[in-house]
Amino acid sequence: MNLDDILARLTVLPEAEQKAIKKAAADATKGRKWLPNPGAQTEAYFSPADELFYGGQAGGGKSDLLIGLALEEHTISRIFRKQHNDRQALIERMSDVLGGRDGYNGSDHIWRIPGTDRVVRFGAMSEPSAWERYQGDATDLKGWDEITQFLEHEYRTVNAWLRTTKKNQRTRIVAAGNPPVTAEGLWVINHWAAWLDQQHDNPAKPGELRWYTTIGDRENVEVDKGFEQEGPDGQIIRPKSRTFIPAGLTDNPDLMDSDYGSTLMALPKHLRDALAYGQFRATLSDADLQVIPTEWVLLAQQRWEQRRGELTTKPMTAIGVDVAQGGGDRMVCVALHGVVFGEPVIKEGIEVKNPRQGAAMVMMVARNDPQINVDCGGGYGGGIVEHLQSNQFNVMPCKGAEASGAKDRDGMRGFSNKRAEWVWRFREALDPQRGDNIALPPGRQILAELTAFREKRGDTKTIQIESNDDIVKRIGRSPDLAWGFFFAWAEPDQHARLGRQSHVAKRGFSAPNTQSVIPHRSRVIGRR
Repeated sequence: MNLDDILARLTVLPEAEQKAIKKAAADATKGRKWLPNPGAQTEAYFSPADELFYGGQAGGGKSDLLIGLALEEHTISRIFRKQHNDRQALIERMSDVLGGRDGYNGSDHIWRIPGTDRVVRFGAMSEPSAWERYQGDATDLKGWDEITQFLEHEYRTVNAWLRTTKKNQRTRIVAAGNPPVTAEGLWVINHWAAWLDQQHDNPAKPGELRWYTTIGDRENVEVDKGFEQEGPDGQIIRPKSRTFIPAGLTDNPDLMDSDYGSTLMALPKHLRDALAYGQFRATLSDADLQVIPTEWVLLAQQRWEQRRGELTTKPMTAIGVDVAQGGGDRMVCVALHGVVFGEPVIKEGIEVKNPRQGAAMVMMVARNDPQINVDCGGGYGGGIVEHLQSNQFNVMPCKGAEASGAKDRDGMRGFSNKRAEWVWRFREALDPQRGDNIALPPGRQILAELTAFREKRGDTKTIQIESNDDIVKRIGRSPDLAWGFFFAWAEPDQHARLGRQSHVAKRGFSAPNTQSVIPHRSRVIGRR
């Protein structure tokens, strides 16, 4: 029910009952600085979830919910916006609610609410390492305004300091936002998949509680409410509850009478779908200098469902191997059957502690004597290559820093190195008009990583791609999945090259250097 529904029902009651209800409401709300609107905002306010996502359409009172919870329910709150300037809008709204700025310290962005022990801290994370400033920042409310603008590792890491020493003080996490409009925000759909993913095998209703925990190396595992496990120090670890409550413009009477709805309907389609309709399957927009268009990846993923049968009827022609030997990255193997890619095989770096284990992982994937392209850019892949060569596999070490003598498909621009060439060749292969009709397995993480690469501005005659370090700063992780696909497609032999409908070999694709003395059945990219 919205406010109009409640008022309509109230007016038909006898006058004595109306007066009694109004008096009871006045007594219950006396001294309160903020009240939630009837409907979705009230449901979110009183939700028992440890972790709540409130949002969908623009104008549903998302920021107000965070402010209201901080003012009425929590002792020490931290409310985040991605950019420093956006944080100012929260401060202005708080000022409107309180009727002034008494208690606010603009130098440290902390508001000590007069006459109470409540403290509201405002934070921003505009720089890649900004989250480090909030380590040890103990608060009983973590509020995230426009959650899809944040990286998953920022959200999950900072939430680790949700705690309180005050007796009977509830702790909770509340994220507010609209559907993502860029691939970097897709993690939100994964995190609340039971409510937002239409393909989820056990969908949840709005407001329904589900419980999640970490079991070993598996994160975000859904379990029963009563599930318990023993931690490393013998303590009992219990799962945390999570939910999603949709909100829309009709839930916010303060904006319903304005022209805000017309403003939303005038937006471009992908923004209109996300903001006006709250569609979590809305079309994503591309960033400036994005190498691989989002729509191209989505089209290739749509083709996969019709062509996945080729993974069993056609031989495996190549495997792309992105190496992680220990460390925090992942080792990824991606098989290629002509122009149809298999689903990535992934192991955490800690599971691949030596070259023998890495080679064993590749051997488990290999079928039909494929060309195995191994990342040797950081030196970690050399041992894996040696083990594969000793077992007579068809191995090609790949070093992205080596020079490229190739040109793009139009013969107009060269490449700053092999790394740029491999990324750009994959872009050309995805081109719906002139590409190779390749098929990619579904998955939002695959989409997010393939679309994470940006072209660097520089020499107009040379294609340059930003470094992996720059990508990590922006998306919060290494794009290991993407590199598995890039390596699988890179440097095809003559047979594979002729099997690609774009025939890139005839348009300037450089053949591998075969003049070096190299072991039987192995080739090295970029040797001079």
